[in-house]
This record gives sequence, C-alpha cells and structure tokens, in this order.
Amino acid sequence: MLQNADQTLNKLRRLISDGAIGADGRMPPERHLADELGVGRRSLRRALDILEQEGRITREQGRGTFVHANSNREAVAATPARSNGHGNGHHGHANGADAGIGAAFAAIPFDRILEFTNPIEVSEVRLAVEPVIARLAALRASQADIRRLEAALAETKNATDPLVYEKADEKFHRIIAEAARNALFLSLFDTFGASRRDSTWRRLSENAHCFKRQAVHAASHEEIYEAIAARNSERAYECMYRHLSDIQRHIYTYAFPQEPVEQRS
Repeated sequence: MLQNADQTLNKLRRLISDGAIGADGRMPPERHLADELGVGRRSLRRALDILEQEGRITREQGRGTFVHANSNREAVAATPARSNGHGNGHHGHANGADAGIGAAFAAIPFDRILEFTNPIEVSEVRLAVEPVIARLAALRASQADIRRLEAALAETKNATDPLVYEKADEKFHRIIAEAARNALFLSLFDTFGASRRDSTWRRLSENAHCFKRQAVHAASHEEIYEAIAARNSERAYECMYRHLSDIQRHIYTYAFPQEPVEQRS
C-alpha cells in the first residue's frame, strides 16, 4: 500500500513537472486522470489533497482543479530522481533529469524547505533520524535530562485533549533531541516540529498523530524512556524506530486508505 501511495503522488508530480496540463492549467476530471495514471479514484483524491495542502493546486467547485503557475518548478523539486535503468536509449535523458532535480533541490533555502515537502516525506526523514537521536540520548543524557523526560512522559499519559497531548508529545521528543547533544540533529528536529505547526498540514498530521491513540503512543514513549534511562542505546533505537513506524503507517492509512478493487467492464 505504501508503494502504491508513493507512486500515485509521484505520478501526479511528474505530470505537473512535464507540463502535461491544459493551457489554462486545468487538470483533467478525476475519472479521466485516474484512468490515465492507472490509479484508483480514492488514492488520487488523497494525493490531490496533499498537493492542495502544499499550495500546488487549487480545486474550485464547479470549475475543476487548476495547477498554480509556479508549480512546475516545485513539482520537480519534490519528485524523487528517476532511476537510470539499464537501457542505453534512456541513459542520457535520465542523467539530465537527475542533474535538473539535484539543482532544484540545491536552490531551496533550508529555512523554506517545508514549502516543498509534505507530512509523508517528513515521516520518512523522522524515521531515519530520530532513532539515531534516541541512541545518542541513551549514551549522553544527564540525570537532569532523564528526570525531565520522565515528567514529559507523564504529561503525554495524562493529556486531556488533543492540543495538550500534541504539545506534550513534541516536548517529549525534543528533550530526547536535546539530550543527544548534537546541534545539527536538534536543528533537524525543530524543522520537523515546525511542520506540525503549519496550518496547511494539520488535517493530515493530526489524523496520523491522533489523540485517539494516546494510550498506544504513551506506552511507546514509556519504552523509549526506560531504554534511555537504562543507558541501553540499541533498545532506545529500536523502540523509537517502532514508535515512528507506527505513526508513519497511520499517516499512510489516512492519506491513502485501501480501496476495493474496481471491477472493469
């Protein structure tokens, strides 16, 4: 399901970056677009939701879906590079595409990177980075850090509404980032935190990082806390990885719910 979700979003971005849109910027109707891309209607709608939240498209009732004038460049920046493959006929084209995408990424100031990404990509980077941060925290945390982490754990357990829980959760993870004693990791963590506070992302991120699953997340937090307090760096890594994998699954489940196989006549 995760692979199909990525493919739907990437196909849409490629369609935009290739300029395969009408002269007025209007995208084809959903039914035709789904057939053209070979994807399901529900997955297509969720991908369009993400592009709309990123500000790359606008959906107007009764008129259709329109690509913003500056979205071609942004879509290239947000689309992963194509594989070179093994065919000689495509090798030069793929290298040119890779170079263009690399240049587009390099041109994005770090303080504006959130304008060119989305919650799914943030969850992927968190999964790559935060388990390492937890491992370092287990090795480097002071006793004061561990006491602060224990207090933050209690706050996530006792939160009485979604906003309180969200703040307590971010505090818990930031204490771990501080305890890792690595300025670059802390800067990356704060970028993740800024993505949560972006109003255009809240519907997706809140449904993925949901107050309804408070007990599950709090139990994961307790495992992470215990591993760090015990100075067990490998367990801290494993517990954080498992926790963020669970969050990532729920982001994908909300953004790209499984849909029944459509019967084709």
